[in-house]
Amino acid sequence: MILEALAPGHDIPVALLGELTSLYASHHEFFSLSGDFPDAHDIRPEQVAAALTEEMAHPGVEVLLARSAGRLAGVVITLAHHPDPTDPDPWIGLLIVDAREQRKGYGRELVALVEERFRRTGRDAVRLAVLDNNPRGLAFWTALGYETIGHREDLQLGRPCAVLRKALNGRT
Repeated sequence: MILEALAPGHDIPVALLGELTSLYASHHEFFSLSGDFPDAHDIRPEQVAAALTEEMAHPGVEVLLARSAGRLAGVVITLAHHPDPTDPDPWIGLLIVDAREQRKGYGRELVALVEERFRRTGRDAVRLAVLDNNPRGLAFWTALGYETIGHREDLQLGRPCAVLRKALNGRT
């Protein structure tokens, strides 16, 4: 699997936007839970472009595209620094693996690559939030060694979430 960063400040090429829209649309179940799109069964390219542009407007956000055998297998959005200055850890804001490719190890591989990127920059741990109404997501992350450290509402829409953390250096 190869990771490549989506360049901020540029229009997303039409072909890539088509791939991203297909990827997002494959997860209508998650987007029904999250409420990120008006109709999770009809996710449009302009909506995906707007969502990614909004994400990339924040300092320290990186959108990483995961390719396997030349195909877009997933996308992950990371945040180098949380807006809360007392939170020292980087965050994984979103991880999506093409629903048609799930259960093939792509999610685990993508998470391992992201964790390694953070390790290389000297980060000790990583955090993320899982919507309380997403038990499959919670099961995925806890299977990868992430531990629930608290509960709070997300900053974007005030949705109830579990906050998880994983030490990257073997310590907590």
